Amino acid sequence: MIATETIVAVATPPGVGGIGVVRLSGPEAVGIAGALTGGLTLRPRHAHYARLHHPGSGEALDDGLVLYFPAPHSYTGEEVVELQGHGSPVLLEAIVAACVDQGARRARPGEFTEQAFLNGRMDLAQAEAVADLIHAQTTRAARLARSSLDGALAAELEPVARAIRDLRVVMEAEIDFGETDLESEAAGDVAQRATALQRTIETLHHRLQPARYFTRGLRLALVGAPNVGKSSLMNRLAESEVAIVTDRPGTTRDVLRAPIAIAGIPVELIDTAGLHASDDPVERIGMERAREAVAGADLILELRDLTRPQAVPPLDLPPGVPHLLVWNKLDQAPSPAAAAVDGAIHISAHTGAGIDTLKQAIAERLGLGAGEGEQRFSVRGRHLDGLRVAAGHLRRIEAAAPPDLIAEELRLAERALDELLGRQDHEALLGEIFAGFCIGK
Repeated sequence: MIATETIVAVATPPGVGGIGVVRLSGPEAVGIAGALTGGLTLRPRHAHYARLHHPGSGEALDDGLVLYFPAPHSYTGEEVVELQGHGSPVLLEAIVAACVDQGARRARPGEFTEQAFLNGRMDLAQAEAVADLIHAQTTRAARLARSSLDGALAAELEPVARAIRDLRVVMEAEIDFGETDLESEAAGDVAQRATALQRTIETLHHRLQPARYFTRGLRLALVGAPNVGKSSLMNRLAESEVAIVTDRPGTTRDVLRAPIAIAGIPVELIDTAGLHASDDPVERIGMERAREAVAGADLILELRDLTRPQAVPPLDLPPGVPHLLVWNKLDQAPSPAAAAVDGAIHISAHTGAGIDTLKQAIAERLGLGAGEGEQRFSVRGRHLDGLRVAAGHLRRIEAAAPPDLIAEELRLAERALDELLGRQDHEALLGEIFAGFCIGK
């Protein structure tokens, strides 16, 4: 791709800081930087101290460093110049405005990374990993995004894509040079190898499913009857007094939320009003909001009270949402026998007993029990969809099918993997992905 425009944007976060960076990328980047620095000659990858002026008025804008990264060995693959000054939003905007006066265009969100993808500096999964790394909320999420940025997902998929291409070569040769269009001598072997590739992709899909939580986070809802200890458990997991806790049932009237982390996954913890029969209009509104919150959860923790094992009101939990049964108030259980209800998870939100076991159970329920090695890079829903589509096309290949149908299913399976990595031209998909980036990246 040949760049025809030069784009500019502030590359550091909004707000006041010690330094701020304005990034230029495109064919006029060096010329614009020269206009702001009075014709300073830029050496590649050297920091130059300079005073920045507005080329039109001559007004001094700031003092700072100028760095030049020549094409194609830059972040975007184009001519890139970074102007580093003081981290004042007013000064940075003045520098951007001066660059625009010299012919640059303000960059769209994610446009620098989009140019890097379009110029072959990274595949689409790596480009998405840039956003995942920036927005990572836990150390483990950042580590997985970093691995994706290094090309781990492409490295995992490339042998499979290459094997599918090899099968396509075989079937295309049969179609071009075979004696009949209705049968193929190689179809049996191709179908057998396609089935093996299908299983490889399905295994990868199953293994990667839990990794999506590291990118988008997990919504974890606490539900149960009044006074079973939901708010106490929320405070225990959040390690702060997020919710008001009293002995009076019905203290929680609205939905409360708190950010926590479990097994390296960013979690939105949701405390809900106790569910029970009530004529109180305020309580009924709270319970309706609780049910709405639970319907959007990824995992439900249903709390029960060991001191009142029979007090289990109908909760009407939404079907299809996985849930764990947790018995609270282990420290108040009247006898050891009472603490053995159903063999479920037993905790004391008051003392903290069993909390580590609960966290481990949550991780296992999400498919993370096999260990950290199973998740080696960040994953998005789009990646899982691509794997599922590719496996579906391979599954439809049968030895008795005509060669052209087998070749078509192989083509569609390969295309699904190419789309996953951005090797197909899909402008709408690119717009959707990069719109979620910050400006300047």
